[in-house]
Amino acid sequence: QVQLVESGGGLVQPGGSLRLSCAASGSIFTIYGMGWYRQAPGKQRELVAAISKGGSTNYADSVKGRFTISRDNAKNTVYLQANSLKPEDTAVYYCNADITYYTGSTYSRDNYWGQGTQVTVSS
Repeated sequence: QVQLVESGGGLVQPGGSLRLSCAASGSIFTIYGMGWYRQAPGKQRELVAAISKGGSTNYADSVKGRFTISRDNAKNTVYLQANSLKPEDTAVYYCNADITYYTGSTYSRDNYWGQGTQVTVSS
């Protein structure tokens, strides 16, 4: 009943920028926290940035000052502006959201993941 769809990944040179988007759709009642995670080959998935429903943010130390997370509650969308990209930022980036949705008879709350979008930083 709920889907998260990411877009905006791709190949970029070191020092370049990308803007990732993640749109939630379905019978959504409320979206609480939203976030971006990434997983590089051979590594565990890690939190990149998170934003609360009210707009409070937190970032991994490795991206502070370079990445900015934001959300548009009217569009059920979260963004990640990634600047000054480095080769070590190369990974699959996943969107995550905590959502209450209508099942048709009641409301339920669950945690959702997008399908992932590849970001490659290379010259």
